[in-house]
Amino acid sequence: MGGGHLPIGRRERAKQDKRERIMTAARELFVEHGVGRVTTQQVARRADVAIGTLYLYASTKAELLIMVQNEKFAAAIDSGLVAADATAGQDVLEPVVALIRPVVECVREHIENGRTYLHELVFGDPAEPYRQAGLTLAGRLEDGVTGLLTRDEHIGAADAATLARVVTAIIHISTTATAHLHRSDEAVLADIRDQIHATLAPHHRAA
Repeated sequence: MGGGHLPIGRRERAKQDKRERIMTAARELFVEHGVGRVTTQQVARRADVAIGTLYLYASTKAELLIMVQNEKFAAAIDSGLVAADATAGQDVLEPVVALIRPVVECVREHIENGRTYLHELVFGDPAEPYRQAGLTLAGRLEDGVTGLLTRDEHIGAADAATLARVVTAIIHISTTATAHLHRSDEAVLADIRDQIHATLAPHHRAA
């Protein structure tokens, strides 16, 4: 065997190991200090990789944050979908709130990180791979809300899709607005619930 090249299996395992170390280091540092007080050099040092190696996996601190938060966002959506299914048969508002509860808690787990994550998804380059993955997750959440709303006999499919976009906008504003930063998760969720109820009410009145 010449050239000193690792077999592809070992090479891929080495890459995966480095990625996991980087993810773990970034996750820990973001929780400990918040994204604004963490540098890519700190992440590289804790992950025990060269800064150049880190940039092969994420070229900016924002991408590191998105990598970390995407995993949490995906898990929150999974939990919400399971919770929504458990409320089958109830008024449509209850499944929708059950779906979004873990998402709201995820975004507010660390306020600074959650706000920055959503800002980066909305205003960052949508062609960047990690942002693409995050936007796909946001689409999955919106689709989940749409599916729940279509269970309501008073809401058509087209209206359900539009209302789902309104619901996700409500979540975004309610979880990132400076005025809400010091409110509890339950207070924020109660406010979101009231807004969704008011959004859906005209469809029921019309029926």
